[in-house]
Amino acid sequence: MEIWVGFNTHFLKSCYKMGQSNPYAFIIARILDLKANFGKLKSDFIMSAGTDTKSCLIQMNANTNDKHLNGNGVNGKAIHHVSVNGNAHPVTDKRRRKTWEVKPSVKANNTLNPIRTMVDEMKLSPNPEKAMIALSLGDPTVFGNLPPDDAVIQAMKDAIDSHQYNGYAPSVGYLKSRQVVASFYSCPDAPIEAENVILTSGCSQAIDLAISVLCNPGDNILVPRPGFPLYKTLALSLGIEVRLYNLLPEKSWEVDLQHLESLVDDKTSLLIVTNPSNPCGSVFNKEHLQNILTVASRNCLPILADEIYNNMVFPGCDTPSLASLSSDVPIISCGGLAKRWLVPGWRMGWIFLHDRKNIFGSEIRQGLVKLSQCILGPCTIVQGALEGIFNNTRQDFYSDTINFLKSNAEICFNELSTVPGLTPVMPSGAMYLMVGIDIDCFPDFQSDVDFTEWMVTEQSVFCLPATAFEYPNFFRIVVTVPEKMMVEACARIREFCQHHYRPDSQENNNLDL
Repeated sequence: MEIWVGFNTHFLKSCYKMGQSNPYAFIIARILDLKANFGKLKSDFIMSAGTDTKSCLIQMNANTNDKHLNGNGVNGKAIHHVSVNGNAHPVTDKRRRKTWEVKPSVKANNTLNPIRTMVDEMKLSPNPEKAMIALSLGDPTVFGNLPPDDAVIQAMKDAIDSHQYNGYAPSVGYLKSRQVVASFYSCPDAPIEAENVILTSGCSQAIDLAISVLCNPGDNILVPRPGFPLYKTLALSLGIEVRLYNLLPEKSWEVDLQHLESLVDDKTSLLIVTNPSNPCGSVFNKEHLQNILTVASRNCLPILADEIYNNMVFPGCDTPSLASLSSDVPIISCGGLAKRWLVPGWRMGWIFLHDRKNIFGSEIRQGLVKLSQCILGPCTIVQGALEGIFNNTRQDFYSDTINFLKSNAEICFNELSTVPGLTPVMPSGAMYLMVGIDIDCFPDFQSDVDFTEWMVTEQSVFCLPATAFEYPNFFRIVVTVPEKMMVEACARIREFCQHHYRPDSQENNNLDL
């Protein structure tokens, strides 16, 4: 019989000092004696059956300085095969590999970022006679025209100079930092306590944790179409099915509630709601949010509310947080510094747990804590700067940013509304605008991917094809570029469309039918 023996150094020394000529045989005898008396071993011993009747495996749980126990025999935490006559030799696993065979994991193979894949596969060759204008990347810092507020930068400097944030923080974030975030976002209709806040490495990690804590392989989640591709990337990597519910462009991208509810079954574990929206720039009003909550409540679906663009709403529009309207639906709300404070590279996000009816209970929070321990939380310096960022950022900074985005969106919408073959949808917030393509009137192109690819080749204007958002024959424009660049980009898009627009091609296609 082969026996796995785990014991501490003190016990082994005691056995040796008893004068046994073969301490290993003595140990085995003592273990078998204890097993006979107590039925099973607790404390320092772990035993399992084997097939070798002449030897045992001995594992030390701690290091020892005893000269008799170091060296080639039993040493530290090493594992050795020891025969009953005291001779030791290394363990040999007869099932070990004979040749190298290293492959990527199933999770790695299932992980795909559709935007990155699409851009890599596109043949992008800008016109050398025209400067490139990229309207594709949702990073407000690219052109340098939207810097953070001075108070935001100063808060970071102060955190560094304090020398208080150079070490590890709790995986969920410093308590003081979580209190600051909770205080900033708490409201009477959706109160937040620090214990229900988890700080994350950007909003992307917040989304990852939320999906991971609520969903198992084989489950399905409901995701907006068009929608942020990361939801699908994360879900598929975890073996979770993604079901896409439609947003309606003719209704400013409101949710098709009937279609949404038709997708629900007993394996549906989560509904994702993005408000304000990337890629649409849409903003749901209170009534529509209440209708979404009604569907979720009727089907007992928790909600992941992606609210990274919370408060980035154009003047004249208003949208409450989803949690402030919920009476029973448990909600995990995700947000962060990236967009509103214009610092996406600082990677500071957060999760709020809203659970009025205690449906999540303690288990979901504990699950989030465990998952957060995988990377031990976000940057500690940014955590230390949160109080200064929230307390000292000028209100004019927020309003100036929103007014700039609205102005650019209006320029883009007004210019492209008069371009034959294009149908822009005016946004109400965030930093994006979606434009529909009447692809039948552009016979030179087979898809929105072709359309945008050739627009780079001829006009050096790059807009992201909405196939990346599961919504073909649209493209997305980022409205954070300087105003002159936006005007120039719209002029080039107009010129491109005028060159390729063939309204009679649609009539010919209809005749062919």
